[in-house]
Amino acid sequence: MADENNQAPAEGAGFEAQDAGAPQEQQGRGRGRGRGGPGGGDRGRGGRDGNRGRRDDRRGQNAEDGGEELIEKLVHINRVSKTVKGGKRFGFAALVVVGDGKGRVGFGHGKAREVPEAISKATASAKKKMLRVPLKEGRTLHHDGAGHFGAGRVYVRSAPQGTGIIAGGPMRAVFESLGVADVVTKSVGTSNPYNMIRATFEALGEQTSPKSVAQRRGKKIADLLGRGGSQTAEADAAAIAE
Repeated sequence: MADENNQAPAEGAGFEAQDAGAPQEQQGRGRGRGRGGPGGGDRGRGGRDGNRGRRDDRRGQNAEDGGEELIEKLVHINRVSKTVKGGKRFGFAALVVVGDGKGRVGFGHGKAREVPEAISKATASAKKKMLRVPLKEGRTLHHDGAGHFGAGRVYVRSAPQGTGIIAGGPMRAVFESLGVADVVTKSVGTSNPYNMIRATFEALGEQTSPKSVAQRRGKKIADLLGRGGSQTAEADAAAIAE
């Protein structure tokens, strides 16, 4: 009995000595598997941080690719429902106006099951169909105009400085996105925002500047402005900016 008791501690000490004498590479490999796979927990954390960094780089590239800052205005959201066997399915349609505030504006509409997705579709559609409108002194229209679409009819007029944007509903969103500071408008007929927007863009599409008219007719801007009896035709021609 005494011999067996004396041999037990020797065997235990032998196992401890064997563990202590194990190569350090195996010990480190075992700890690495316990923390999340080969390479240790630091490598796993580093991988996640690296992915986050790549996502941030993509966002930065998208911001640089966009270049200009656009003004986005949500004009109208329409909810529609479809009755099916299990109940009702709802969908959303969004009407969005996009402009750069410097003479370019566009509109678009999108449909989706969720409101954010419908807005994003409408915004993407508006950016593809932006229209260039010449502005007088960068604040108002060069001349009066009218447009109609369906049952909607709109009238737009240039205004002196300090007038502001006299427009309501969808038309105000268009002129704010366009960068117009002084304008007088009137809408006659339907109040459907889609028809009002299309009629407004038809009126804006007919806008011309003295510079484009002079180039088309082969004349100087001062000749066009001086025909009405203006004594400062040269100064007026120099002040014209699109």
